[in-house]
Amino acid sequence: MSAAIDLSAKLIAAKSITPARGEVFDVLEDALKPHGFAVHRFVLGEEPDGPTENLVAIREAGAGPHFAFAGHLDVVPPGDGWDTDPFEPVIADGILTGRGATDMKSAIAAFVAALDGLEHKGTLSLMITGDEEGYATYGSLKIIEWIEERGIRPDMMLIGEPTSVDRLGDTVKPGRRGSVNMWIEVPGHQGHVAYPHLADNPVPKLAKIIDAVEAEVWDKGTDIFQPTNLEFTGIDTPTHASNVIPGKATAQLNIRFTNLHSGEQLVDRVREIAHTIEPDTHVKARISGEAFLTPEGPLTQMLSEAIEEVTGVSPELSTKGGTSDGRFFHKICPVIDFGLPNASMHKVGEHAAIADIEKLSEIYRRLLEKVFA
Repeated sequence: MSAAIDLSAKLIAAKSITPARGEVFDVLEDALKPHGFAVHRFVLGEEPDGPTENLVAIREAGAGPHFAFAGHLDVVPPGDGWDTDPFEPVIADGILTGRGATDMKSAIAAFVAALDGLEHKGTLSLMITGDEEGYATYGSLKIIEWIEERGIRPDMMLIGEPTSVDRLGDTVKPGRRGSVNMWIEVPGHQGHVAYPHLADNPVPKLAKIIDAVEAEVWDKGTDIFQPTNLEFTGIDTPTHASNVIPGKATAQLNIRFTNLHSGEQLVDRVREIAHTIEPDTHVKARISGEAFLTPEGPLTQMLSEAIEEVTGVSPELSTKGGTSDGRFFHKICPVIDFGLPNASMHKVGEHAAIADIEKLSEIYRRLLEKVFA
């Protein structure tokens, strides 16, 4: 078994549902120390968003660039329906199965394996959180605070999120769409449905707000961003009784947006639409992350060259799909996401091809050689 596969299996076996801490970080630390890294770990926060563990590992070797690898050891809950224990890695027919095999323990293992015998001038670091799949309250944002307090700033960063689509290497992500969740609450006055004149029904008002927000054209997208998209994800009233006019009605929505907007601008626009229909409407929002784009440059070029050398594939630059912790790290240095095929992430039976994990490790190795050349 190769070093990348062995470490992938060990990380999967360390159960780490978000927010994660403890054993899974022990496994990673044990793998990094033989490579000469100074490993720093810290746990922050309380339930429900914590406690969360973070790890920063640094290896300095004189003057030169600082290259950072970022990722997460936490995973989503496994769900029901697995044929095997999701936290007991299974290797069969060239496939590694287990929660985290794709997203993204195998990528972390592939990067660590790529360090074997690597010599460089400059600084190499890993910035690994236990809270990417959750609210990220005590995750990568706290890592950024930690490194800035110590005057540490990478020149470039790779995040090992699963970005490939049909085959390893076909897609890298130099940016991500922003994400904002909103909750719209329309007040009313509860009463009996037989006496509507003694009540104020908020449901028709909410329906009008939903129609108006749905009709909004946010943008037409850009060369690399698909158009901003809004989806309503829930509608509710407190009573659920057929003979009661509710005292309020609520809806929740999510917007995935381009770098033509900020999250706050979108919240303000939804609030403006809602207040036009019902001035007492309350709109609450939580911005998960702003859209970002790393312009094409040395990092993009070196990664694309490394991918093509190993796989023969010329990767597409894309911002489709979900977000990543690049939404935080892009503020301190150029960031790009690249990792395994993502078809099975978060699914029952999550898995990755052994050959893909080993090729990913070789891609990471070649990228490091180009960075430190």
